[in-house]
Amino acid sequence: MEKTIKEQILELAEEEYRLFSSKLIPNIDNISGVRLPALRKIAQRIVRSDWRSYLAEAEDDYFEETMLQGMVIGYAVKDIDEMLEYTARFVPKINNWSVCDSFCGGLKLTRSHLDKVWDFLQPYLQSDQEYDIRFGVVMLLEYYVLEDYIDRVLQILDGIRHEGYYVKMAVAWAVSICYIKLPEPTLAYLQHSTLDLFTYNKALQKITESYRVDQATKQMIRSMKRKA
Repeated sequence: MEKTIKEQILELAEEEYRLFSSKLIPNIDNISGVRLPALRKIAQRIVRSDWRSYLAEAEDDYFEETMLQGMVIGYAVKDIDEMLEYTARFVPKINNWSVCDSFCGGLKLTRSHLDKVWDFLQPYLQSDQEYDIRFGVVMLLEYYVLEDYIDRVLQILDGIRHEGYYVKMAVAWAVSICYIKLPEPTLAYLQHSTLDLFTYNKALQKITESYRVDQATKQMIRSMKRKA
């Protein structure tokens, strides 16, 4: 008899890796300890079978079960309307940065439908829920740091007001990616940004941590740090 997805996950679980992951993803107490490459292999097997039935019946008892659903959506769905439908169902399940960021990275179909997905993302970016907003912001930094979108992306990032740590860190990360890819408009933005102190300074820190930024530029960015 074929093993259930839950049985496969628990069979692959490693206690040492569970402890390691639990430190990286605080406030989540249902990690079993399966490495991402192993989860990806399960996802690819599911995609070759009846993945729609799997998604309809999938459980969320373990962190890995939720992560797996996000992977399957990214691998399997080839129609943009269907992708957005599954995405809308999945986003409410996101309750940590790891599932959020992995899921966003898998939605590569976005690149072929930028305008449509942009419109889809707007309600999430205006939400009052921490992981709705983080989902929207990570989608922006993954797919929209482009010349045609940069001004709109920076305007949205500047307008986000949420006290959640994982929102602030996502916005800082997004601003740093904007600078690394399109430094001129992003530098102009940083000089009049209304980001809160923590997010602004964290964005500068992330820019200076990038190997794609030269030492002279890092020194200039450090000099822009704001004080309380």
